[in-house]
Amino acid sequence: MRMKIEVELDYRLAQPGPAILVLEAAGAQGQELIRTSIDTGPVDHFARVPAEEGIGERIIIRATRQIRCSYTAEVLVTRPRPDFDSLALVEIDRMPGDALRYLLPSRYCEAERFTPYVSKRFDGLQGGRKVMAIRDWIEAELDYVPGVSHAGTTAVDTFLERQGVCRDYAHLMLTLCRAAQIPARIVSVFAPSVQPPDFHAVVEVFLDGAWHLVDPTGMAKADEIAIIAVGRDAVDVAFMTTSCPAELVTQTVSVSRIG
Repeated sequence: MRMKIEVELDYRLAQPGPAILVLEAAGAQGQELIRTSIDTGPVDHFARVPAEEGIGERIIIRATRQIRCSYTAEVLVTRPRPDFDSLALVEIDRMPGDALRYLLPSRYCEAERFTPYVSKRFDGLQGGRKVMAIRDWIEAELDYVPGVSHAGTTAVDTFLERQGVCRDYAHLMLTLCRAAQIPARIVSVFAPSVQPPDFHAVVEVFLDGAWHLVDPTGMAKADEIAIIAVGRDAVDVAFMTTSCPAELVTQTVSVSRIG
């Protein structure tokens, strides 16, 4: 599938300083960048560094009082949808290092607190079948409600309150999968079916020796997703991180199918 991505950001900073932007589709497995363009306007400094796992890049800028950024791209997605029923669990002693680190708790994902619950609630399921059962449970149990969560909301909060947005759905799924000894990492993405259009968060799980995309909100499918970046949780994939408070002026994200 081929998609067109258009992003416009305009934020006012409390004071001049550095900012990190992670908002470009990555040159990653399963997708091809046809054309891309980014304009951050006049800044005092501009640099690129690799993002987590070498997937995508972080742009580091030093801005004055305003961050204005325009980004456009065309991306060809070539990955198929995974057949989770056929994907087997990888035993811990056979996992590569880049998978092992995603078994560990992180800032928003206190996986160790959910081990008893996962063991009882999803007992008898293995591998991809367990992942799908977790995904289906989250979509059924949670209500998608913008504005009810905040930067400090954890997977525990979402589990108790049973509502949130894509970030919260992803954090809860990461947590439950890690509690089930299945490596899981957050993925920031673009997808044309996301409503309202915005940056979107999904999950990748490590099964059968590879990473596989799954969206606990049910809005995006693996063959209709353009990956931006991956990480332990939302801290690693935030589209913008600033060293001082930033006030939103305007922000638009448009993702559409081509052809």
